[in-house]
Amino acid sequence: MDTMQLLLLALLVGAAFGAFVSAVVVLALRARDRLRVATSLEIPDGVREVLHSMDDGAVVIDTSGTVLAASAQAGAFGMLEGEALRSDELRALARSARGGHLAATETMRLRRGAAPAEPRLVAARATRISERLTLLIFRDITERERVEEMRRDFVANTSHELKTPVGAVLLLAEAIESAADDPDQVRHFAVRLGAEANRLAGLTSRIMSLSRLQAADELNENRRVSVDEVVASAMDAHALQADSARVEVQRGGDRRLYVQGDMQVLSEAVGNLLANAIAYSPAGSSVGIGVRAVGDVVEIAVTDRGIGISEADQQRIFERFYRADQARSRRTGGTGLGLSIVKYAVQRHGGEVRLWSRPGRGSTFTIRLPLVEAPEEQVRPKKPARKKKPAAAKAARTPVTAPAASGTDVPNGDTP
Repeated sequence: MDTMQLLLLALLVGAAFGAFVSAVVVLALRARDRLRVATSLEIPDGVREVLHSMDDGAVVIDTSGTVLAASAQAGAFGMLEGEALRSDELRALARSARGGHLAATETMRLRRGAAPAEPRLVAARATRISERLTLLIFRDITERERVEEMRRDFVANTSHELKTPVGAVLLLAEAIESAADDPDQVRHFAVRLGAEANRLAGLTSRIMSLSRLQAADELNENRRVSVDEVVASAMDAHALQADSARVEVQRGGDRRLYVQGDMQVLSEAVGNLLANAIAYSPAGSSVGIGVRAVGDVVEIAVTDRGIGISEADQQRIFERFYRADQARSRRTGGTGLGLSIVKYAVQRHGGEVRLWSRPGRGSTFTIRLPLVEAPEEQVRPKKPARKKKPAAAKAARTPVTAPAASGTDVPNGDTP
């Protein structure tokens, strides 16, 4: 083999070796880039801006469950950038998405805000962005499910409850017509007809109140409310009922506590608990309303020494139209909606209702609401006292007139 052939062979071998080395380098660079992308915690461009503009809750987390980016709605569920994801259900959903190539979906309950806030029903979806990054999107479907449930139950429950007073009204109307020649019977049936009409009106009013609480997510009025005013309003509204039942209502506990919400809704909720306590308490007994602050929570407890509630009934006592004592509810005019209104009213304020009861020993219903700071007292500046003018100077400036006629009326001044 001559020199030229050796040179050509060496050139070919060098070119092949150079190509092989170049391929190895390219493959190594690509593997390095893939590894960098897989192990990088850097959020892709535009993802953070998209999250901030979303109305639903959305977060990007790494394999350790740390939130790297979050939407504004996610903050309401306690998911903040730089903090660890608290929900074990969301962590499990993210692991499922990282283990496969398809998105993972699940319906779960997440607590919005601190305790005792109501857990919200959410539809969550997890999608893998990279080996170490996962996108979680969750939508609050609590109100949608609540409205659907209300629609399913409304017709059956309402038609059943309205059937009794409507039927009684029709029968009494026929009885009045039949006894038209007997004034005493007409008056008797008219009184009963009025009672049934009042019962029907009360039932309709409570159904409307419950429907408003279930259908609306936001309160009509949301301001700082004094718990003292709420309790006082409830006690004033049921003072006549307490006097008629010969039940004493006592108020104790802390003062000058405030919550955020609707004064009318909270007063109705406490009033419903107070009305039940009075109705189920024996004559001569007492009903207590206690208020106290426990950490960041205000507790309003209504306690009676009545008949109590059995263990089985306690599981269903807050259901719509449910009555633990059917006979007593009919005598007292109960509709079975009072405690349901209390439950939904308190949930609208981010709180919860707890029950303790023993048959024969009484019951205690406790409303727990988030505590807010008391408003700053505005000190009004005192007006400078007017200097009294000397009597002589006053008399000198007073013109001489005829004496006033006797018997002139002088209006009584009210003390401010």
